[in-house]
Amino acid sequence: MQPRIETINDKKLIGQRLRMSFADYKIGELWRRFGPKRKEVTNNLNDVLISLAIYEPTHFIDFKPTNEFERWAAVEVLNYNNVPSEMETFNLQGGLYAVFEYKGLNTDNSIFQYILGTWLPNSDFKLDNRPHFEILGEKYKNNDPESEEEIWIPIMKK
Repeated sequence: MQPRIETINDKKLIGQRLRMSFADYKIGELWRRFGPKRKEVTNNLNDVLISLAIYEPTHFIDFKPTNEFERWAAVEVLNYNNVPSEMETFNLQGGLYAVFEYKGLNTDNSIFQYILGTWLPNSDFKLDNRPHFEILGEKYKNNDPESEEEIWIPIMKK
């Protein structure tokens, strides 16, 4: 599986966040909190959802399932003029990304093992210390093997 390489501009996001680890993965809790409130965001640029993760610089160098990170459930917005209560803003820094088109269960971590363990070490790139995110568009179906999403991995030239 080969990604497309894209450079993106900064993006303005509104959403909710939660600290978690892979050992104590609270993604369902985060999306259950965000889901009912996302309709309160009135200036979104599109209908896609963004699942974003902010890792410490050493997260993957010294990987343990108990390493904590911040996960966001968000939407992209035109501006921060109308931020609903219980939501926050986040400025996603633009830059170079490897974009993987993924089809399958969202609980299957083998795609990330492939990206970080096989593709990345054999590419001309290394991981950059910016957020990772997934775009959950119209073909995304939670817990469905036919679900499709885009996985965006921040990269820079080696």
